[in-house]
Amino acid sequence: MKATVIISTYNSPEWLQKVLWGYENQSVNNFDIIIADDGSKEETRTLIDRFKQNYPVKITHLWHEDKGYRRQEILNTAIVKAQHDYIIMTDGDCIPRKDFVQAHINLAEKNRFLSGGYCKLPIKTSKLIDKKDIESQDCFDVNWLNNIEKLNFSNTLKLGFSENRRKFLDKITPTKPSFNNCNSSAFKKDMIAINGYDERMKYGGPDREFGERLTNYGVKGKQIRHKAIVIHLDHPRGYKTPESLKRNLQIRKNVRQKAIKWTPFGIKK
Repeated sequence: MKATVIISTYNSPEWLQKVLWGYENQSVNNFDIIIADDGSKEETRTLIDRFKQNYPVKITHLWHEDKGYRRQEILNTAIVKAQHDYIIMTDGDCIPRKDFVQAHINLAEKNRFLSGGYCKLPIKTSKLIDKKDIESQDCFDVNWLNNIEKLNFSNTLKLGFSENRRKFLDKITPTKPSFNNCNSSAFKKDMIAINGYDERMKYGGPDREFGERLTNYGVKGKQIRHKAIVIHLDHPRGYKTPESLKRNLQIRKNVRQKAIKWTPFGIKK
């Protein structure tokens, strides 16, 4: 099976470069990439064009004009444009471990979405990681990271164990699977069936709401938070507002209470 990896980005070329180095070093190449760009400046386009010249998989850059936070709109465009039946969603600040794409493809199931894990790094570590650290996978090594800045217990668990231990941890974790845009996947037909993301929603929960509608549709979450890992680079969140969070929570509450599957504010209007 082949997959399309959709990477969301907005004016973060330094982080996006590190992410693209990560996909350049995957253990498989049976995937393509769509970069869903919420209106970045020319520096991001220049970076992507440079990578396109000599990259192991196809990169498509989808861009729309910057009119404020409209990430869900460009993500819906990317879902429709995806060439393959399976879609892996991630962000332009999340570096994938070398087995990331392979894990999502191998673990894909009908009527399930996959909920992967992330290790959130402090800004100092985020800035220090360079291409050689990604190629060597040192940036996924607990000891290497701890030498820069100490990881917490949860992140140590996600990064510090063998494959068999990861399987065991995913079975016993009390954390319920949720759809997180930094590391989740599902079949394209199921994403289309719920009409994609709700474009009314701003920062703070639109991916969770997307997963809640998938669940209402009959596509349940499967936990792979130790088997499929990204490291999350730190950054400011100037687009986060109390008003948007409050509205998003109300939309999610309505989805749960009424078991809503389809949003009229998605791909089809």
